[in-house]
Amino acid sequence: MTPPESWSHLPFFVQDLPRIAADLAGRADILPPDAQRFAAMEACAPDEVKVVILGQDPYPTPGHAHGFAFSVAPDVALPRSLNNIYKEMTDDLGSCPANGDLRFWADQGVLLLNTALTVPAGQAGGHARLGWSELTRQVLHTLSDRPRAFLLWGKHAQGFARDIRGEGHLVLQTAHPSPLSARRGFFGSRPFSRINDWLKTQGAAPINWTGEAP
Repeated sequence: MTPPESWSHLPFFVQDLPRIAADLAGRADILPPDAQRFAAMEACAPDEVKVVILGQDPYPTPGHAHGFAFSVAPDVALPRSLNNIYKEMTDDLGSCPANGDLRFWADQGVLLLNTALTVPAGQAGGHARLGWSELTRQVLHTLSDRPRAFLLWGKHAQGFARDIRGEGHLVLQTAHPSPLSARRGFFGSRPFSRINDWLKTQGAAPINWTGEAP
């Protein structure tokens, strides 16, 4: 696993990654493929990040995870959590993307980061204790240097709120969009319009969440 160049200064890549890589070496059941594990960080250098959406771990279904939290390749049917995200987006903004590929969000400065970057096929949460969480903490510390928007869905993501330091950030914490919890505060939370309204107050361009032409 090659560290993303713009984040390679983080101590994690010297102190923690070698052990994790050794644990995963030779295993064919790990998702996503090696080359995609740092995809979200490769797509967003620290200075480019405007919004952080913190997921838990990659989709455990083979063919779904591709290195971006909540995102799937355009030919993959929407997972249930992403389907609920799109329902809320439609209520909030009036429409949603045509497929589940969220990489165009990353192109606009949205870091789609999972707190674990690998998962054994078919075992959701299987690498929650592998050591990836230290990377999450270091990323959040780095991104605390100036006001940014942080979207923390569910208790797991909210457990990292303490790692967001400093003042002036927008930190939105609601229920997770999974079918088990979406009706406990995720639906109706209007995160997309709220983030865009906040970005405008910061003098930053809003995110085109839906992919539609302006």
